[in-house]
Amino acid sequence: MSQKIIHQDQKYVEGLKQNNSFVIQSIYEKFAPKVINYIKQNSGDEDQAKDVIQETIMTIYNQAHEKNLQLTCPFDAYFFLLCKRRWLNNLKKSDTKGVTINEALLSDGDDALELVFETRLNEQQHELFEDMFQKLGQACKDLLKASFKIKSMQEVAESIGVTYAYARKKKSLCIGQLTKMVQASPKYQHVKP
Repeated sequence: MSQKIIHQDQKYVEGLKQNNSFVIQSIYEKFAPKVINYIKQNSGDEDQAKDVIQETIMTIYNQAHEKNLQLTCPFDAYFFLLCKRRWLNNLKKSDTKGVTINEALLSDGDDALELVFETRLNEQQHELFEDMFQKLGQACKDLLKASFKIKSMQEVAESIGVTYAYARKKKSLCIGQLTKMVQASPKYQHVKP
């Protein structure tokens, strides 16, 4: 299997990751007009397009931080496809009729489609995890949140006022419960790795 080469447009991903205002402005100037035009031609308006762009930028930011996103295609193709998919999902949810899709605006390749698929899958997995996490009891949520922030289980136990042994046992039970809830969800079949 060949090693994928990181595209020179990785600079946009790194800029978002570092919250570089120059890079963010550059993304808006270079790539947003194409998205705005696409959405306006497909049952949307400029405000809706700006919302889609903002949500997509946040998705890329999260992928850069959480999954160390490595861009193997032009940023333009990746960004546009993410925006397009998000817009089409919005239209599907609102059940808008008369959608006209202009596929000529696409500038995608296999790498862009693969990255978009991975990004959407990660986003859906995160949403499912969050939904199920919110259904846990408060004690489990507090313990797991503390263990996400603090590396040492001894410190976690001290922060929530329990013994080390209890914290370890309870964390194991909470993770088991969360795992069962995620796997029992009807959404799991669509997002499982």
